[in-house]
Amino acid sequence: MRSQGASAEQLLDIEEMLTPPERELLEKIENSLKKINLLEIEIDQTVFFLEIKISVNCYKLIVDTWNDPTDVKGAVPRIRIESESSGSDDENNSELGKCQRTTSQTFMVAGSMTAASPPKFVSLEEIIQAANGMKDMALVHQIVVDKDFKLERYEPEPNTWHRFVKDNVHKAFWEILKQQLAEDPPNYTQAFILLEDIKSRLFSVLLPQHTKIKQQISDILDSDLIKQQAEQGVLDFPHYAQYVLSVMSKLCAPIRDERIKELGEKTDVIEVFRGILETLDLMVLDMANFTIEMAKPEIIAHSVELERKKFADFLSVQADGLEHTRRWLLRHIDTSVPVPSGIDSTAYIKNITKKAFTEACIDLLEWDENLPYPETFMLDQLRLQDLQQRTIKLILTGSVLLITVSNVGLNLQSIAAFKQSVKEHTSVLLQTQKTEKEMETCLPNIAEQVLNDVKEARKSYNLPQMSEDALQSLKEQILHIANSDNRVKQLVRQRVKEFFLQIIESSTADPQKVPSGLTSLQRELTAVAGQFLRIVAHNSTVFCIYYFDIVEAALSKAA
Repeated sequence: MRSQGASAEQLLDIEEMLTPPERELLEKIENSLKKINLLEIEIDQTVFFLEIKISVNCYKLIVDTWNDPTDVKGAVPRIRIESESSGSDDENNSELGKCQRTTSQTFMVAGSMTAASPPKFVSLEEIIQAANGMKDMALVHQIVVDKDFKLERYEPEPNTWHRFVKDNVHKAFWEILKQQLAEDPPNYTQAFILLEDIKSRLFSVLLPQHTKIKQQISDILDSDLIKQQAEQGVLDFPHYAQYVLSVMSKLCAPIRDERIKELGEKTDVIEVFRGILETLDLMVLDMANFTIEMAKPEIIAHSVELERKKFADFLSVQADGLEHTRRWLLRHIDTSVPVPSGIDSTAYIKNITKKAFTEACIDLLEWDENLPYPETFMLDQLRLQDLQQRTIKLILTGSVLLITVSNVGLNLQSIAAFKQSVKEHTSVLLQTQKTEKEMETCLPNIAEQVLNDVKEARKSYNLPQMSEDALQSLKEQILHIANSDNRVKQLVRQRVKEFFLQIIESSTADPQKVPSGLTSLQRELTAVAGQFLRIVAHNSTVFCIYYFDIVEAALSKAA
């Protein structure tokens, strides 16, 4: 009767009528039903896993149909042929073109391959479709390059209008609910809206096979039944809160168990329902992230085909969709030297392309913010900017460490705890700075902190203090790091760049030697290098065909 929405008074009357043997029998039946429900959920999850696998296989089949039956390299010229078509192709497509131009706005895109090619007309629908395709590509790309990718709950920034409006609307909703429930007799208008919202959110966290649980929720949270109970004055609103919590406890991830237990112990019905809505939002995210995690291996396996297809769609509506990529890549190639005769030209161009690509990738860690990024890296722009900031901080921190260690004498040079302290304090002072200029303005504070660390360390290890002249010299050397021609900073920058270049050039998983003098930064350097390698390796796999074509076209002009 509890599952059918019986009131607390009805349940109490029935419990008083039960004999001890009947109570014991009911407890056994209830425990058996709980076990059956748990088993049902486990079976549903197993079926859900199988459905994901089937769906991903269907996705793979769709991806395969996107690609041309020829080899991958042959798929690139196909785009060019479409943009340069003339003669019979134009005649065959003329009626279709007329139809498109009478039903939607069209845009003319200049041909970028040959001046003799006729202009290509692209409909607004094609442009929108390409834009939507880039959104799909961005999501897949994010899943691939970010091993910790997960969806997170959006929260407006503090002290913004969005936050102000959201907080006040939510506050008004709960105040109205509280006032209506306090009326005599209670007014359940707002409560009906709340229960309907909760029911829809419960449905959103159910698996497709949870038909029995869904039917049970529909029966108990039935709007007509609840309204009848309200009209008769027997609606037990807290009872529905406990029922919802019982359902959530069966469906939630283990990480939500503690929160649901806390809600079950609360006595304020408003706080309970507020917590229910917040927890349901988190459960929806849990389900979405769980689904992504299950499908991630297959998404990664077929991401290359998807990104190539979506990028080809993007290029088809651009006048020259590789303009910035071409300029970025060819900066590292002498285009005046033709391909030598008598050798395998394809292998030669591949080697030139690989070398130029790895060197050009290092440029991305020192990118001028006023220049556009290569089109092939446009989805990684924010990630690359973050890596660039972290790299600059490492270079400045490494410079401070080298200067400090070389000035404090042999006694402190060998103490790892001292170097760790200088590194951590320098990192904290640089933490909130974004650009290299902003970071360099922190050098006076860093210098003072280093001097303090030196004094404290010498005192702790019973070492004689440095002279004032030596301390002043150390301070000035740290301040001179701000100069663009500072030898120490240039040395650290070069060593860091060479370390990253070794990482992305290496064709094996063998450990790479940390640059001399920067062993204290090993953890931070390897973290940046690992993320950078993940981005570069995936980019090379997806866009290598475009890089090859760019280099091949540039070298053929020199012949």
